[in-house]
This record gives sequence, C-alpha cells and structure tokens, in this order.
Amino acid sequence: MSLVSTDNPDNPVAIALRNYKNITTYQVTLRSKSHNFFEEIRYYYKSAYIRMEFIKPLPGVILTYNPIKKEVRLRPFRFINHVVTLSPDNDMLLSSAGHKVDESDIGSLLGIVTKLQSNGKTYIMGDESLSCRQAVHVRVTGNEEYTICGIHQYDLWLDKMTYLPLKIVSYDLREGVIEEVLMDDLEIDLDLPDNLFHL
Repeated sequence: MSLVSTDNPDNPVAIALRNYKNITTYQVTLRSKSHNFFEEIRYYYKSAYIRMEFIKPLPGVILTYNPIKKEVRLRPFRFINHVVTLSPDNDMLLSSAGHKVDESDIGSLLGIVTKLQSNGKTYIMGDESLSCRQAVHVRVTGNEEYTICGIHQYDLWLDKMTYLPLKIVSYDLREGVIEEVLMDDLEIDLDLPDNLFHL
C-alpha cells in the first residue's frame, strides 16, 4: 500500500478522469447491490446521451436521457409502446442508491471521487485480477469525518490499460458498505447509432 498525493501525475484517479474525457461512447453491464437492493442494467453512453435497459428488478424497462433537451424518455412496459417524458430531477427516476440519470455516467462518479480526494487521502493498494482483467486497486478515504453524499471511502478497481473503473465499493463513516457496483463487459469508443438514444 502506498500513499499518492492528488497533484502526483501518477494519481490513478486523475489518469482515469483524463482518459474518460477522451471517450465519446461506451457500453457496460452494471450490477449494483447493497444490503437491501440489487440492480442489473445494460448501459449505453454517447456524448452525454444515455440509454438504460433494465434487466433486474424491472426487466424490459428502458429509458433514455437527452442532454440537449434535459429530459428523460421512459418506456415502463416491455410489450406496450407507451413512452413517458420526465425531468431528470423526478424522484421516480432515482436509483435505489439515490443516483440521478443525468449523473449516472463514469465521469460523474470520478468527479465525486476527485472531490473526496481533495479532502482526504489516496492509497494504491496493489494490482489485482478482476473479471479476467488486470486492475489497480485504489482506496480514497475522506479526512476525519468528511463525506460526500454520505460516502466517506471508495475502493476502486481500475483497468490497468484504460484506468476506467471495473468495480467500485462505497462506504459510510462506520465502514458499512453503501453500494457495490460491478462494471462488466465494459467497451469503449464503439459506433453506437444515434437512434439508440431515442424512444
């Protein structure tokens, strides 16, 4: 385990954020769990446009987010082509962990981790293998009782090739797990058609 300063060019979170800014598209299967919920979502991203296809616990539900119109289009039923338009601030759209649709991408996550870094310490825990990929395990812990959105510590497993997250675990002040997210089958810079993001 080694301590890394935030202004160090080898700071893995800064590298991850830098690399993310060069990505225009990605797709991933998100598997998120805590003590009282489990979600599985197929997630698509293209220049801030978002599409989520829910697998569990709401199979068949699809939503898209348009960053220009700042609106969410939701198709709540698998076999009925009925679409509802909502604001991304609508409480109905919050994930079980309290995430908003327009703040659900990897960049938003890394932004929160960076804020915690600025009032905490960052440790490189070592290299590990995760889902057949080599990853660097990074821990970011807030100083004393500092939290962001109730989060005092993050453990991140960053892909050693791209430095994008493969797994994230967030903790509260008592070291209780708030949420664990696996990012399986992460692929970047794909040719995703524009109509994928329209319902």
